[in-house]
Amino acid sequence: MATVTALLTYPVKGCAPTPLTRSTLLATGLPHDRSFMIVDPEGTLISQREVPSMALIRPAFDGDALVLTAPDAPEFHLVVTVDGPRVPVSMFKQAYKGVDQGDEIAAWLSAYLGTPARLVRVPPDHDRVTEGANHGTALFADDSAVLIISEESLADLNGRLAAPVPMDRFRPSVVVSGLGAFGEDRVRRVRVGTAELAYSELGKRCVVITVDQETGRKTGHEPTKTLATYRKPGKGGVCFGAHFVVAAEGELAVGDEVSVEEWGESEL
Repeated sequence: MATVTALLTYPVKGCAPTPLTRSTLLATGLPHDRSFMIVDPEGTLISQREVPSMALIRPAFDGDALVLTAPDAPEFHLVVTVDGPRVPVSMFKQAYKGVDQGDEIAAWLSAYLGTPARLVRVPPDHDRVTEGANHGTALFADDSAVLIISEESLADLNGRLAAPVPMDRFRPSVVVSGLGAFGEDRVRRVRVGTAELAYSELGKRCVVITVDQETGRKTGHEPTKTLATYRKPGKGGVCFGAHFVVAAEGELAVGDEVSVEEWGESEL
């Protein structure tokens, strides 16, 4: 039997995750997931691709306030502006709107990251439609709302690496055990707790998987180099994990059964 072993939400895109033991799964994914994004003064996404030290910023919520902590930096409590004037922002050349969170948090982020930065929140009227085999929605996630990775997939990869890597390199939403290595590739519809998810596409990976999430530093070419030997479809990038859209909202928790209702063929 496959079960959930971890749930992770990422309130600020590119920063550290917040682990959950149980949660409601919304149409946009786990609560707060990628609801904030760090941008440059022109509104363009800043990510770990350019600034790997973002991994060290740890978001949490204290009531309605967003709390940011980071090594050797003062704790910052942000009174969130949920609605307000929209500012243009872009993510991978796609245009969106954001609600700017003010100069004080911008100064804190700029000082810590060593580059001019501002924080924006997704506006209440955000109506993004994600691409893939099934359409859904998401906030500022790269792709669909939920990324599932099985522990067996990581074990398979680590069996091929000289130095094993932890699961946090891949920034999943839901970690499962019992699907078998790369079983998530073949799942087409799955029930987790009372929520239901539908397959969107394989998780195409970028340079962020080479960033050590504990140190905020790039580590070289692994695990990308090894993944390229057996997890690279055609001319595309390497793949690890699978993206899903939320077909039915519901409740889920660590320890819940993962019940696959429809299987398909892997795209690899």
